[in-house]
Amino acid sequence: MPISRTLLEQIKKLIPPLDGTLHKGQSGRVGVLGGALDYTGAPFFAAMSALRFGADLSHVICSPTASGAIKSYSPDLIVHPILNDNVPSEKVRPELQSILSRLHVLIVGPGLGREAYMQSFAKMAVSIARERGMFIVLDADGLFMVGQDASIIRGYRRAVVTPNVVEFSRLSEALGVDPATPADARAALVSRVLGGVTVLQKGGVDIVATDSTGEAADLAASQLAGADAAFEQAKETVHVDTEGGLKRCGGQGDVLSGAVGTFMAWGRCYEDGAFGDHTIPASQIPLLAAIGGSIVTRTASRIAFSKNGRSVVTQDMLPEIRDSFTEVFGDHKSEGKL
Repeated sequence: MPISRTLLEQIKKLIPPLDGTLHKGQSGRVGVLGGALDYTGAPFFAAMSALRFGADLSHVICSPTASGAIKSYSPDLIVHPILNDNVPSEKVRPELQSILSRLHVLIVGPGLGREAYMQSFAKMAVSIARERGMFIVLDADGLFMVGQDASIIRGYRRAVVTPNVVEFSRLSEALGVDPATPADARAALVSRVLGGVTVLQKGGVDIVATDSTGEAADLAASQLAGADAAFEQAKETVHVDTEGGLKRCGGQGDVLSGAVGTFMAWGRCYEDGAFGDHTIPASQIPLLAAIGGSIVTRTASRIAFSKNGRSVVTQDMLPEIRDSFTEVFGDHKSEGKL
């Protein structure tokens, strides 16, 4: 299904108004968990793109070996170097709980790495986030974690996974998805196996899918009347074919994670009553966030490529987020109008 006008109108309802009515934090508090010894750029791109997208505050939760570099990239980021291999997990947990209590969304994976201690802390953070009912984005080595143990996120419909082509292939295989499944149906099937988690399958065309028809099937077994309606409401696939850049350099997926995470943070603020008409159900927010983040990120990639061509790097995308957002959704004076 292409992006409809109705979907765009729903997405726009999640955008906080810039009319002076909101205080600091009500336009989103985003957390990025990642950043090990060799990976400092990825969490920076995710966290900084969240700020450029419009979040009020952006936190990076990382290892001490990565914190100095990340802090030096920008004073706008709040950096927490608490993921220490030499500190017992029971001492880290209360610090993580304190940090997450201040956030609306947790992005797990950019620069996470596969070291056992980083993966362990990531599992702990996802568990805490689920206990708090937070929205969650899983990318990069956060997806490796899910592939190793899908129960970490299975059935948690306030989450989005954002695999690229290689990551999607590995995740599908780990989840036992039949490789013969038609390409257009595979993202929905991964969502179904994960219990309704929204899937943003990155590619030439991004595919955003959510499918909790397993739950609908359970309903049908006990309550046949209305089962067809439940089935339809539980399943949706959207193709985002917005033009992007022609070069796929490393880091653009981290920008996407930050964009999707910001929309989900806005969704939490909307859900909590900070702004808006409150007609969008919470169950729809991950799908809308994935679509909105995808459109703007692809637009930023296109603009950055048009200016830099073959020499484009992910850093070039950050200044283009503003104009990309305006191109897609209008400026703050026209928000709410299509």
